[in-house]
Amino acid sequence: MIFSQPLASAAALLAVQSASGAAAIAVDKVRRNESTIVKYTLPQDSSDPAVRATELNTTRAGWSYGPPVAGGPYYPSGELGVAAGAADLASLQADLAAEQALVTEDAAAAAAGEAAGKYNNLTTVKDYELLYDGEWLNALPKGPVPGVLTNYTQELLFSMERLSTSPYAIRRLIPGRDGMPFWVDDSVTLKVAGAPLWALLLEGRLFYADHSNQANLPRTERYAPACDALFFIDKTSGNFLPLAIRTGVGQSTIYTPEDSDEDWLLAKIMYNVNDFWFAQWNHLAATHQVLQITWLAAIRALSVEHPIHALLDRLTFQSFAVQPLALSVLFEPGGAVDRVFGFTGTAAQDYATLLYNSGSGDFQSNYFIKDLETRGLLNSKFGPALNHFPFYEDASVIYTATRTFMKSFVDSYYKSDSDVKADTELQAWAKEANGPAEAHDFPSTIATKDTVVDILTHVAHLASTAHHAVNTNQLLSVSSTLPFHPPALYLPVPDAKGGDTDVVTFLPPFEQVVTQLSFAGLFARPLLVNTNRSLTHMFDDADMLAKMNPQTTAAAATFKSAMEAFSDRVSARGFDAQGLSQGMPFVWQGLDPRVVPYSVTI
Repeated sequence: MIFSQPLASAAALLAVQSASGAAAIAVDKVRRNESTIVKYTLPQDSSDPAVRATELNTTRAGWSYGPPVAGGPYYPSGELGVAAGAADLASLQADLAAEQALVTEDAAAAAAGEAAGKYNNLTTVKDYELLYDGEWLNALPKGPVPGVLTNYTQELLFSMERLSTSPYAIRRLIPGRDGMPFWVDDSVTLKVAGAPLWALLLEGRLFYADHSNQANLPRTERYAPACDALFFIDKTSGNFLPLAIRTGVGQSTIYTPEDSDEDWLLAKIMYNVNDFWFAQWNHLAATHQVLQITWLAAIRALSVEHPIHALLDRLTFQSFAVQPLALSVLFEPGGAVDRVFGFTGTAAQDYATLLYNSGSGDFQSNYFIKDLETRGLLNSKFGPALNHFPFYEDASVIYTATRTFMKSFVDSYYKSDSDVKADTELQAWAKEANGPAEAHDFPSTIATKDTVVDILTHVAHLASTAHHAVNTNQLLSVSSTLPFHPPALYLPVPDAKGGDTDVVTFLPPFEQVVTQLSFAGLFARPLLVNTNRSLTHMFDDADMLAKMNPQTTAAAATFKSAMEAFSDRVSARGFDAQGLSQGMPFVWQGLDPRVVPYSVTI
């Protein structure tokens, strides 16, 4: 059983966070929103402010800032904090046990297929497509997304993944602000892009993704490059396309679409190795770790009687389980990272911490729209707009509905900005986050209703759209599908191109395939589809809503209706007459509200 021993280790780890940890581990998962509360109220409207203050002081005494468990920010300590961490871990363990049963059955079926010669010993690149022929359907009932196994050699599939399944590395280059990362011969760029490199830059049509900071990470017995890559908007078609990939190690060879088919396919696979690494540890830093410290600061500042506490409690479901699980399952020597990636588990923990402390962990700077605008992907004042931006197209629907709910919620409790300023607990949250919690870029003051809406909308975004676009079901259905998305290479990065490149020799053998897909399967959540854990039900909690006001209940119903309508649209997607969906040669349904959870998983 992949997770049984690591989960026991994670529980033991939580025990040492507090002297009372052993007793705390036995505490069952309970709602932090106490059942004795009749109605949620702001502190200025409390029926008994003295009792409320006393209870909050008791909470603060039981929740403290312990050392980071797996890098990043502080982890809960104290008697109540350890109990909550253990309860979240037990809840997540129940989810994982169910998923593991599915994955175990899938892995056994794959092994039987290998024994029967079904995969031809993975002799060719195309043989890897056979891995999904009626396989892995317990963990992934619909199989890989349409097109990802048949169209992975197409330029549009590779480039449009940067705008859908992995949208956090790419940015537009701006003259005067950005230098040219590397140069590609004009004779090549004229053939590929119809213009020299400098012209693409000056016209705002040049984009860049940089994974060169992976060059010196500690390695496993496998291999990995440290790629950076240039992309461009084609002037004729308007398509977003790849221009060049630089390996970043050895001779730092530059590959382009003008190279042989084998060399160029290998280059894209090498880039995917690095992008896979970045996407996973960036998601840990930018979603899990930010939610963890934001929620911890809120617990110490907001009474359980506060409506915002209740809302955060729901949105951060299982949030304290991820760090101990990451340490015990992913980062430990011999864990998942050591077994499938080109870099070590220790490197992964350090890399995630580096990302957290160098921008990914910032709160306000990573607001949904602001981040996309900062990177020149949305509302750019320079260069042409992207013809298609699937991540934004889908996430914006959910974001808009979420923000509409949050505005109704905030308006119903705060009649004016003066009411916000008068909320002493809300002010304490800002002070706590910027003080003892040492959260990055959290608002230093909360003085307006708009600021409250911004904060709560961002928390919901991190827990849902930001997370699920790159994780959860996406790993098994798109981001780790083979042969195009291995997490490591099995031969050294070539120092030259133009020889007899045999791409299949760089790909994982069958045993490693099973390990890779098994771990990816444990991140999937097929059992939550069409349940009350789905994003459609983000605010649809009868117990919570019964203690809120009628306006919030109505807003929750509006959100649910909007998500059901959006789910109908997403689930009905297919290819158009040009063989494209949202401008891509694969059908992306990664943010279907009936399929993805309303909270982070792992």
